[in-house]
Amino acid sequence: MNYVRTGMLLAALTALFLAVGFVIGGQAGMLFAFVLALAMNLFAYWNSDRMVLGMYGAHEVDARTAPEFHAMVADLAGRAGLPMPRLFIIDSEQPNAFATGRNPEHAAVAATTGLLRRLAPDEVAGVIAHELGHVKNRDTLTMTITATIAGAIGMLANFAFFFGGSNNRNNPLGLVGTIALMVLAPLAAALVQCAISRSREFAADQAGAEISGRPLWLASALHKIEHAAEAIANEPAERNPATAHMFIINPLHAGMLGGLFSTHPPTEERIARLRDMAGSRAEPARASSASRGPWSRPARRRGPWG
Repeated sequence: MNYVRTGMLLAALTALFLAVGFVIGGQAGMLFAFVLALAMNLFAYWNSDRMVLGMYGAHEVDARTAPEFHAMVADLAGRAGLPMPRLFIIDSEQPNAFATGRNPEHAAVAATTGLLRRLAPDEVAGVIAHELGHVKNRDTLTMTITATIAGAIGMLANFAFFFGGSNNRNNPLGLVGTIALMVLAPLAAALVQCAISRSREFAADQAGAEISGRPLWLASALHKIEHAAEAIANEPAERNPATAHMFIINPLHAGMLGGLFSTHPPTEERIARLRDMAGSRAEPARASSASRGPWSRPARRRGPWG
């Protein structure tokens, strides 16, 4: 059902994009919109991971520079049946994480220093399993395409106003309609983008819980991350709000319309679903050392990741 809903929302976003192109120049405008979307998505397909990692100043780590973190991700990737992703650490006190990459073979997982320092190893594992769920579901590509189209709609809406959309004989909206479209189309695109993002977060929570085998690890992590994110700013995210949907918890300090345009479902609902999953599995309070993996051990004062 999640995939069907996501597909329908993507179709709606594409239709809105083509409608804006039609307002600009009729059928020729629709063709222009299609070509523009294709070019932007091709660029994002090949370059989005490098761009977003660069925005956050992420630095790559490996088994030598972060042995315990690397061992954890390798163990979870093996459980998920995924190739080992590239690993990055972002120097930010806000605990958070995201995954990027066009497919599982070219995936990257990035975690903040705040996540690795403030959360217990089990909780970090729950977060990483969630991000690997995004990779397994290919959400990283879906959300890249969604963000690209939504951004292009805003750009075309401005074109419709400044470059003669109201003078087009095929445009049934007229000047007032064009102005309304310029305002409403980007808002509608943002709402659709948020709806897709929220749907994929629920799916990644479920996939992550299945990968780790411990839904309560992620539930506990979500609770801690949300409270910390409310108090600790993520400056690169504030400068690049279009990337907020990538994180496991919204990194932005939302304003009055934050709920309406939230890229993430309510954390309380996510936690409730994970607790329901844990109850159906009859999950023990603590996993045995054998099932927890070699990376899960008491945290040292400077954090368990070296």
